[in-house]
Amino acid sequence: MSLATVMSRASVGIEAPAVQVEVHITGGLPKFAIVGLPEATVRESKDRVRSAIINSRFEFPRRRITVNLAPAELPKDGSRYDLPIAVGILAATGQLGQDRLHEHELIGELALDGTLRRTGGSLPAALRGRDAGRILVIPTGDVHEAELAAGTRLFPARHLGEVHAQLVGDASPQPTAAVRKTRLPAVEDLGDVRRQFAARRALELAAAGNHNLLMLGPPGTGKTMLATRLPGILPPMSEEEALESAMVRSVSALGFDPGHWGVRPFRAPHHSASSAAIVGGGAVPSPGEISLAHHGVLFLDELPEFSRTVLEALREPLESGSVTISRASRQASFPARFQLVAAMNPCPCGTLGDPAGTCRCTMEQVARYRARISGPLLDRIDLHVEVPRIRDDDDSGTAEPSAAIRSRVAGARVVQLDRAKKPNQRLSVSELRRHCALAPGSRRLLARAMEKLHLSARARDRVLRVARTIADLAQSERIDEEHVAEAIGFRTLDRGVGCGPG
Repeated sequence: MSLATVMSRASVGIEAPAVQVEVHITGGLPKFAIVGLPEATVRESKDRVRSAIINSRFEFPRRRITVNLAPAELPKDGSRYDLPIAVGILAATGQLGQDRLHEHELIGELALDGTLRRTGGSLPAALRGRDAGRILVIPTGDVHEAELAAGTRLFPARHLGEVHAQLVGDASPQPTAAVRKTRLPAVEDLGDVRRQFAARRALELAAAGNHNLLMLGPPGTGKTMLATRLPGILPPMSEEEALESAMVRSVSALGFDPGHWGVRPFRAPHHSASSAAIVGGGAVPSPGEISLAHHGVLFLDELPEFSRTVLEALREPLESGSVTISRASRQASFPARFQLVAAMNPCPCGTLGDPAGTCRCTMEQVARYRARISGPLLDRIDLHVEVPRIRDDDDSGTAEPSAAIRSRVAGARVVQLDRAKKPNQRLSVSELRRHCALAPGSRRLLARAMEKLHLSARARDRVLRVARTIADLAQSERIDEEHVAEAIGFRTLDRGVGCGPG
């Protein structure tokens, strides 16, 4: 009777909890059993492991083999347990010493000839392995992603035989420096958007304070064009933000391209997307669009056409910055601190308010269209701006390019981080009192606006956050009446113009 234990990492969420792969070999009739809530892919590893061991010229025992994946209550899925199971069998049969097993963690899928195939999710595994002080053994196909984690001791391998050689030797990889080769995508310039001064201003405020933005206007007025240019004026990602964004992408079905390190994500799902696609879900919980947009932009075009269930599911992540997906047998949490940018038409036909007067929608039709966006969701959107149709065909003149706007945005963001360690959009109620104190005149102006526009307490706080951003862009330490007035002006839907209740 022999027993061996190998460490690996589970692929549920981005926390990558440690899993002990225990291999127990006893006498009796040959049988290969895997226990510990294995999914179908894990159960199928029996055949891959057997063929890989034999074809790598090792001996496969003709005895009873029991593989226990602990903790037993955590469901195990994916092919990443092939390598630790194979190594556990080699150690339990004496073909590999167990002295160094505790120093290593292993992940990887085995081909039938013993070749290692990539499995994805290596970045969170590398970070957790580094924190545990272990050497991470991974397929060479995963090394470029794992190298993004500085200070990790990595051993990339192409074949089961190379892993055996590493574990029987005394070599110990040195901690790696982060290897990052960013290929910045071509970003379209905001200078291409001419006129539309209010929308350009709203986009600058959204970038400076990390505010959510809703654009309202007829088709063809440049709403999508404006939204796609927001990433070009956002400040660079911090090291922590880049790591979090990369880890979410790493554990998703899309995988992470190391060349996109430090590039803020821009996600634009179609309005027919389901709640599971937007928020996350599935039998094995996986990140949705709101998590894939973590520290980036989530653009929802044709906002009222999205399912009401989808829109209401956005409310909690917009406040908390995370989402927890619960299933009968498991639960997974993903970060979801995204910046929401949405666009919509003013009425079902899209031409309400057009100077040509072509709209024929009845008041009842417009009211039903408006009611698709709930008041609580609108409260969570800081900036509402109209993007009207430009009737003048004059295309002369130049617009300010993204580079100039990005410089102002970066300066305002530095002020916010120095003051509160966070963008203005994330200021708590107590921080609002501390950093957004108003003079008597500004308080009276805001009070009148609350009464006239019927603003909720949440909407009032949104106005204060936007006013603080306007003051930061103006390099003003205090919030003046003009800053409050401009912030109130960006509550279009509260005024009942084009959309919104009333």
